Amino acid sequence: MDGSLVETSARRQVIKVFSATKAKDRSLLGERVTEWMAENPELEISRTIVMQSSDRLFHCISIVLICQPS
Repeated sequence: MDGSLVETSARRQVIKVFSATKAKDRSLLGERVTEWMAENPELEISRTIVMQSSDRLFHCISIVLICQPS
């Protein structure tokens, strides 16, 4: 599941969220991030946040990229 792009008005930033709960999707998450970065070379990543959450049945990993035009 991919989140929406959000642009802030004060300092133009783009926030991109990648997340996955299924094991196969989690194993491909890095490739999805790399592909998105290649498709958006005009953006420079200024911060990366990696989060993990889980309960008895589900494990979720999320990667949040905070970017700005280069």
